[in-house]
Order: sequence, then structure tokens, then C-alpha cells
Amino acid sequence: MLLVFRSIVLALLLVLLFCFSIVLCLLRPMHKDNVYVLARCFAAVTPLLGLRVIIRNLARNQCQPCIFLANHQNNFDLFTLSKVVPTGTVSLGKKSLLWIPLFGIIYWLSGNILIDRNNRSRAVATLSKVARKIKQNRLSLWVFPEGTRSRGRGLLPFKMGAFHTAIATGVPVVPIIASCQSHIRLNRRNNGVVIIELLEPIATDNVAPSQLRDFAAAIHQKMAAKLEQLNLEAAQLMAAPSLHPEV
Repeated sequence: MLLVFRSIVLALLLVLLFCFSIVLCLLRPMHKDNVYVLARCFAAVTPLLGLRVIIRNLARNQCQPCIFLANHQNNFDLFTLSKVVPTGTVSLGKKSLLWIPLFGIIYWLSGNILIDRNNRSRAVATLSKVARKIKQNRLSLWVFPEGTRSRGRGLLPFKMGAFHTAIATGVPVVPIIASCQSHIRLNRRNNGVVIIELLEPIATDNVAPSQLRDFAAAIHQKMAAKLEQLNLEAAQLMAAPSLHPEV
């Protein structure tokens, strides 16, 4: 019964959100704060999922312009990670997203950037344009460096595009880790907690292109260690509901 109720309410809310998104994007297409406004709307749906989101070091999302590097788990990212998206931020997504009915057009008109990962020359050209936009408009870029959903498989290997852009612009990167979300079920009244932590900004202005892969590997190691730590802590919190602290 709970599954049916949540599914119906979520469907209705998503229809309303998509209608609002279309109006917003038509009134101010490509505006630098469209993503922020829509993120706030999706974040507001989280309580309906029976989920508590604990956010740590939120002030670090004001290190702008920068490149945010977040782990990508499943579709629930839309509701959880959206809580930490700041103003003046756009995301980098696969060009194939454009062909998803309705969502693709909204994603593009919101000001997000589409990249063709199957065509290296076009991808490089797109990243060069992104670097110029970051510098000229003081935009921040939100990237899922794994390039695909991990679906509970830990932190997957990184693609290098975000790191090329970071080094080209000299802006810092801010790693963001969310604890495991694979336990979330729409038919479960209490889905426990997800902990999201923003790590310290990491400077890139002293990183040479020849050091790019070592730089990315070091960040991957740091994010993987933090993911393991947050998963353990979230599991402990869910095992002892009375011990849930406000963080």
C-alpha cells in the first residue's frame, strides 16, 4: 500500500515539477541559476521517501567558481545530492540525455552542458568551451567523474574530462561524497539516513598536465576512503535509530 501511495504522489509531484521547470526554462533559458532553483525543488521531495539526509561542511559549496566532483549512485541522487547544489552551478552530462523525452530538453534549457563522450574531438572542444564559460561567467561545474551510476559497487574509476577542465581553468575541485543509497525502497516507511559530506577544496593551479592522472588518482583514493567511512557510519545510525545525532 505504501509503495502505491508513494509512487502516485511522486508521479504527481514530478509532473508538477516538470511543468514548473518548462515554464522557468522558457522564461529564462540557460540562466546560470536555473539548476539551483530546480535542485531546491527536487530536494524538497526527500521527506516523502522516508529518508533523512545529513549534510556536513555545506559552506564549502561557496568555494566558487570551482568544479564539484560527486559520486553517482542511482536516480535518488536527484533528491539527495540536489540539497547541496549552490547558485551559479551547472552540470556536465552525456549528450544522450537530450533524447530522454521532456527531461532532456529541460536539462539543456536549464543551462547544463552536454558532452559527446563517443567523439573525442567534440568532447575536447566542448570542455574547452566549458573552461571559457567558467572563467568568463564565474560558473561552477557539477560533474559525476565516474561517468555512470555505480549502483552500490563503490566508487568506480574516474573519467579524465573534469580534471582536464579543472587544470585548464586553475579553479579548485571540491569532492562530494554521499553514503550508500542502495537501501532505499519506496515500500519501506523508514529509509534511514544518507550522509553527504563536502571535502576540502583542492587547488589545481599548481598541477601540470603531465600530473593529471596522478592528481585524479589521489582524489579518487580520498573519495573512496570517505565513502567507506560514511557507509559504516550510516549503517550504524540505521541500526540504532535512537542514537541519530543532529550533525
